[in-house]
Amino acid sequence: MLRIATDVGGTFTDLVYFEIDEKSGKALSIKTAKSDTTPSSYEIGVFDSINKSNVDVSKSSFFAHGTTVVINSITERKGVLTGLITTKGFRDSIEIARGDRPDFFNLRYKKPKPFVERYLRAEVPGRIDFLGKELAPIDLSNLNNILDHFKNNNVKSIAVCLIHSYANSSHEQKVVEHINKYWPEIDVVASHHITREWREYERTNTTALCAYVKPIARNYLDKLNTKLINSNFKSNPYVMQSNGGIDTFDSTKKIPLTMIESGPTSGVLGAAELGKLIGENNIITLDVGGTTAKCSLIENGNVKINTNYWIEKNRLSAGYPVMLPVVDIVEIGNGGGSIAWVDNFNKLHVGPQSAGADPGPVSYGKGGKSITTTDANLITNRINPNFFCGGAIKADMESVKKYSNNLSEKLKFSNTELARGIIRIANNNMINALKLVSVNRGYDPREFTLVAFGGGGGMHATSLARELNIPKVIVPVNSSVFSAWGMLMSDLRRDYILTRLLTMDKNALGVLNETFNKMENDALKSFEKENILKDKITFKRFGSFRYLGQDHSVEIPLKNEEYLDKSIDEIKNLFHDQYEKEFTYRLDSQVDMIQFHLVAFAKIDKPDLQKRKKTGVSIEKTIKETREVDFDEMGTHPAKIYDFNLLEPDMEFSGPAIVEDPSTTVVIFPNQKCKIDEYANLHITIQGNK
Repeated sequence: MLRIATDVGGTFTDLVYFEIDEKSGKALSIKTAKSDTTPSSYEIGVFDSINKSNVDVSKSSFFAHGTTVVINSITERKGVLTGLITTKGFRDSIEIARGDRPDFFNLRYKKPKPFVERYLRAEVPGRIDFLGKELAPIDLSNLNNILDHFKNNNVKSIAVCLIHSYANSSHEQKVVEHINKYWPEIDVVASHHITREWREYERTNTTALCAYVKPIARNYLDKLNTKLINSNFKSNPYVMQSNGGIDTFDSTKKIPLTMIESGPTSGVLGAAELGKLIGENNIITLDVGGTTAKCSLIENGNVKINTNYWIEKNRLSAGYPVMLPVVDIVEIGNGGGSIAWVDNFNKLHVGPQSAGADPGPVSYGKGGKSITTTDANLITNRINPNFFCGGAIKADMESVKKYSNNLSEKLKFSNTELARGIIRIANNNMINALKLVSVNRGYDPREFTLVAFGGGGGMHATSLARELNIPKVIVPVNSSVFSAWGMLMSDLRRDYILTRLLTMDKNALGVLNETFNKMENDALKSFEKENILKDKITFKRFGSFRYLGQDHSVEIPLKNEEYLDKSIDEIKNLFHDQYEKEFTYRLDSQVDMIQFHLVAFAKIDKPDLQKRKKTGVSIEKTIKETREVDFDEMGTHPAKIYDFNLLEPDMEFSGPAIVEDPSTTVVIFPNQKCKIDEYANLHITIQGNK
């Protein structure tokens, strides 16, 4: 049997599949494929990669998928016309937003434009307080007129978010029931289906965004599912979720916003699983693709989850909140396809614009005229022009020279200096991203290992590690499709979050036990409906706490047990320690719990990875050639070029060196040492830092 995973990126669509020995359950071999992403119909790119690999979908028992369809629909403003129904008086909450200004001194600052126009925002009378008590009954007398107004304006989806529905969803339920009866074909999203957290603006915006993309995501998943069925796939397909787990197509279609960061999260999960295999618990991940670079931090084997997530947030825009659990990732517009350009002041920049898959970098020979990071790596000879994309593409070095000259003349640089400058700027941008997930949050990079993947991860990681004094870099085998591999190693995951205010004293014990027990029972019922057995399900508990009078909170892990008198002091001490770690101080003040967070996992059978066999071949046999490579400030050196696919466990060598496979290149600087582990991953020790 086969297990298949596909990951749609901004430039390439990746595929990984295992052949499984049915008797032993071991993975016999891992095979990969890449194809160009097809933005007009992403499912075409998925099946292009399947057809390219000649994989027989009918023989697969498992299919997982990561996609950018949701985030692309939002960033490109290609969602559907959406209506919003709120409590009377809250029609403008998504336009009022927060008073946060990323640049305080920007006098021309404008708040981000809401995704729902004002003429499509309506109100219904009725009121519930923050404790869930009904203050005024819901009044639906005008709801038909509202729906007729939506119909007349060609609304395709409706968001319903009523005040304090996180505490009592009865009013929302009545509104949704009425809509379903009066207009059964319309897509409806209610806030209590997405989150039970407080903060009206964030919850309303999240609900509106979910409604905005729901028809798009549903149609996409339906098309992909139809293609799978037509290929005789007989199992239940899964989608990678932003929380680091997978979920069924059917479940995801109900709340499609859960896959807003579908693709990037799988790489982080893969790194965590790899860390368990090789004994690395503290990891910083670096995923460099064609369009973006993504970073995340794993501490003690735990992937960090953020429920305070914002999209399109930068120094000029406050962005839009998404109140869903998302793996804590920092993403920047720097990848292999990032375009180098010169501003009006003759200053060189790299990204965030990308050449994408079409026309791609100049070296692709598809008509691209903008020099990219990939082209710069070709100029420095880090990428072999005679083995470009594994030999599938002949690098158009004539065009690279031509368009490099155009930039060089503006800057009065040589082409070599230009290429070095592009790589330095790209590296500096990635360093800033790595600092955001480590140094800026109180973590010392020297205590972590950098795991680099994506097509460009190995190209830049060793240089970044030198700069940040990270002692070791690991480049996994098949690193260019590592995110897809991560999906194959993921479990089903669902997050249940509930806002409930609670002072942390002995009176809290009953509420703690009762609330978590009820949340676990609700999760079990949800999985039971999908015929997932109870013995496959495990739970993790978290709580969000704050000092009295504070606005925001800190989340800490909690034990899965019945809480006793001593538990209160233990929880408070955990909070004090975590608060001090993040903010450098602690207070002698009352501690309040504001949020319960339960993570429910349903275990998916995973293959046991086979270790790479030793054949006794000498390391000299793995050397393809020797060529002159530019190592920036360390100068140009003759570097041995190793074949990644021929390297065997326990082999060792030192830089200057390059390791190549058909889809990635790993740069090993002078004074750096590389050792191959039992799974054929590269472990590069960073020495001679600057």
